[in-house]
Amino acid sequence: MQSLEHDERPWGSYDVLLDTPYTKVKEITVDPGQRLSYQYHTKREENWTVVKGDLTVELDSVEITLPPGSSIHIPLLGKHRAINNTGEPVSFIEVQTGTYFGEDDIIRLEDDYDRAEDDPYFHLADGNYIGGLTMPKENTNKLNKNE
Repeated sequence: MQSLEHDERPWGSYDVLLDTPYTKVKEITVDPGQRLSYQYHTKREENWTVVKGDLTVELDSVEITLPPGSSIHIPLLGKHRAINNTGEPVSFIEVQTGTYFGEDDIIRLEDDYDRAEDDPYFHLADGNYIGGLTMPKENTNKLNKNE
């Protein structure tokens, strides 16, 4: 199958195989020893099926290793990342469903490649946004007349 889009990332690459108003399908390849950012999405959920190698998945702070043919559901707002702890490339098929499939629906919580600091939706450890809709409480207290 010919790819609709190919993108190289610091952790590996992905190919978009299908892109419609109701779903997006990607083949994602994670290079040996690499991992994606720890992230979540507000407008989509994902189903991952491992097709090559053993993929370690972190989902809501729990890690599980999946062999080829295994699948996992990433729910809406589920904090997740794909990790390759092996010496060979690992590939999985990602099926996205929801209302929006743009790359700007990636909310990064941690990132090994210093992309989080450039991301306006990067979250602080306390869960507040940097540059987003909320900010640390100490900055908002000035707005509260009772404090």
